[in-house]
Formats: sequence, structure tokens, C-alpha cells
Amino acid sequence: MSSLPFPVRVAAGLVVTAVEEARDLPRTVAGLPITAVSRVLQLSMRAQQVVTELAIKGDSALDGARPVEEAPSWARFDDDLPDTLPPARPGTWERPELDDTSLEYTDLASTPRVNGHTKPRAAEQSPATLPGYESMTIAQLRGKLRSLSVDEVADLLAFEESHANRPPFVTMLTNRIATLNAQ
Repeated sequence: MSSLPFPVRVAAGLVVTAVEEARDLPRTVAGLPITAVSRVLQLSMRAQQVVTELAIKGDSALDGARPVEEAPSWARFDDDLPDTLPPARPGTWERPELDDTSLEYTDLASTPRVNGHTKPRAAEQSPATLPGYESMTIAQLRGKLRSLSVDEVADLLAFEESHANRPPFVTMLTNRIATLNAQ
């Protein structure tokens, strides 16, 4: 090892480090703007985090001091409405009076639609060929069609056209009849 005193060795190390940094200066200077911008963005993000943390602490401290309204003054619920409504002004909507016995509940997902409108059913009906047909999805029907004859598929097509008349179902049944006739 060296017999020179420790402070001399440290001074020599500083000189070597300064020379190395001087050689790398052109590369360091080129990256300086990017480094500076990065540091500024880091500091601003950290400042935003600190401010947000302070706001959260402030909110939790102030929540105990602020009284909570049972029901806000702007909230209106059906239970709050009077039993008798004032008479409607001309040109305004009037709420019809309904009793629970006149309401009919239906499953809208299985209600047939024609031109985007629901088509009410008189009663649930199924063709004799395929029980439960009226509630099948197109994928379920596709799975059942392979086991049916031409006449049975034709019966389903007639049923579909006279009831819901859903275009995808009509197309699938028509194509299946054509395929069976071609075989």
C-alpha cells in the first residue's frame, strides 16, 4: 500500500474524479435539460401528493365538526309526496292513478320485439314441435335444429312468422329448411 498520508490520498482521488467528470462533461451537458425537467416534474408530483394528503387529513378532521343532515333539503322521495296531488296545469304531465290489481308484470327479456317495440302476448304458447321454443335464444334454437325434420322446422317457421316474427329466427329457420332440402 501507499505510505502517503490519508489527506494526500483523498486529495489525489478528488483530482482524478474531477478529471473524469471533465471528460464526461459534453455527454452530461447534453442530458442536463432532460434531467432538470425530470427533477422538476418529480418535485411537482411530490408537492401535489403532500397537498392531497393534507386535504384528506383536513377533511377527516372537519367531518366531526360539521353536522350531517338526516335528509338533504334538495332530496325528494316518493314517501315524501302527499297522498293527493294538486290538479295538473294544462300542458303538464298528469300522474295516472293505478291500483296494484291492474298491473301486469312481464319478463321483458323474453317478450318478443317487433321493430324495436315490445309485442304483448295473449298467453304463453309453444309449438307442439318444440316445447319452450318461444323463450329460446337463437343459440339454443341452433343447438336443437339438427334433431328436427324438414316438416318440424317448417312448423316452427310458420309459428315464428305468425307470432313474434323475429328476423334472426326466421332467417335461421329458412336456411335450415334449405339445407335439409338440399341433402
